[in-house]
Amino acid sequence: MTDNHDDLTTGEDPTKAILSESGLNSKHLCDYVVNVATGCRHGCKFCYVPSTPNIRTRPDMLKEQADVENGQKEWGNYVLYRDGLGERLDGHLDRKWKWRETDRGQGVVGVSFSTDCYMDGRAGEITRNVVEALTNHEKYTRVLTRNPILALQDLDVFQEAGEYVTIGSSIPCMDADQVGAIEPSAPTPNHRLRGLKEFNEHGIQTFVSMSPTYPTMEYEDLEVQLKRVGECDPAVIFHEPINPRGANFEMTVEAAREAGQTELADSLDALRDRERWVEYSTNHLRWVQEIGRDLDLPVHLWPDKQLIKHVDEDTATWLQSWRDRQSPEEFADRTTPEKSPPDIPDIRVPEPS
Repeated sequence: MTDNHDDLTTGEDPTKAILSESGLNSKHLCDYVVNVATGCRHGCKFCYVPSTPNIRTRPDMLKEQADVENGQKEWGNYVLYRDGLGERLDGHLDRKWKWRETDRGQGVVGVSFSTDCYMDGRAGEITRNVVEALTNHEKYTRVLTRNPILALQDLDVFQEAGEYVTIGSSIPCMDADQVGAIEPSAPTPNHRLRGLKEFNEHGIQTFVSMSPTYPTMEYEDLEVQLKRVGECDPAVIFHEPINPRGANFEMTVEAAREAGQTELADSLDALRDRERWVEYSTNHLRWVQEIGRDLDLPVHLWPDKQLIKHVDEDTATWLQSWRDRQSPEEFADRTTPEKSPPDIPDIRVPEPS
C-alpha cells in the first residue's frame, strides 16, 4: 500500500473528457488513454505529467478544486478523482463508431498513464469499472500501476477480460532506498514484482517498464534486475534511460540529495553534460539488449529520439531500429501479413572506444 499523506488534498475532477487519443503509440503502448484522476499520491519526482497540458493549462481548476498553487511543485500532494468514469465510458463506447488503430498502438487503451490507477482504494474502484467497460466492449486494455498487489482485489475482472487486458508496473531499479528517494510514496520494487508474479500465476498477461534506469546502475545491477523481472514471466520488458531535461529532472536531483542519496544525486547531476548522458544511455540500452538476449527475455528498448542525433551512424541505425520495431507481445497484435512491418534484425551497437 502507498504511504498516507498528511497534507494530501483530494476532491473531484470536473473534466468532461472521457477517452483521449494518445501519442504513446510512439512507444508501442496504446492509441488511447483513460485516466482515473488528476494528480497522484506517489509524487514521483521524475514524472513528466506535471509538465503536460493536463496540469499546466488548468491552474484555475486545480486552485478551485484542491487549492493548488503550483501543479508541478505540489505534485504528489493532490488527487482529484473521476468518480463515475466507468459508467460514462460505457455509454461513450456504446455510441462511438470510429476507432483509431495505428500499427504501433493497435487501438489499445492505456489505463492510467498520467496517474496511478491503483494508488488507493478510491482510484481502484474507478479503475475496476473502467476496465470492465473497456473489455466488455472488446477493447484491448493496458493497465499500468506501481501497486499491482492492490489491483489483485479486481482479479476477477482481469480474469473475465481474458486476452483483452494486460497489467504492468514501472520498476526502474531494485535498490529500494534509491527508488524511495525519487518515488517517495510509491510501493517498493519488490512489492511491485510480487504483485505481477501473482497476476502471472493466475494467467493474466503482464509487462514491466524498466523506466528510467539510474546512472548508478552498472552491468551487474541490470543483470540482477532483469533476472528478477524475468520471474514474473512478462510478455515484454520495456527499457528507457532517464531523460535529463525539464523541471522534473531538477526536482529528481534535489529529491535524491535531500534523501541522503548523494551518489545518486551526483550521478544524475553529471548527466547535464551531454557526452555523459549519451555514454550512460547508450551503455544501458546496449547492456539491457545483451542481457535480455542472454537470458532469453522479451526486451523492447525505448531510445530517446534526441539521443539518436548525438551518436555515430552505426549506433544511430541500431537505436532507430528499436524505435521502428514492434513490441514482441502477442497482446493486441492483430497485424496481417500484408500489414506487418518488416522484421528488423538485432544490430549490436559498437563497443565504446
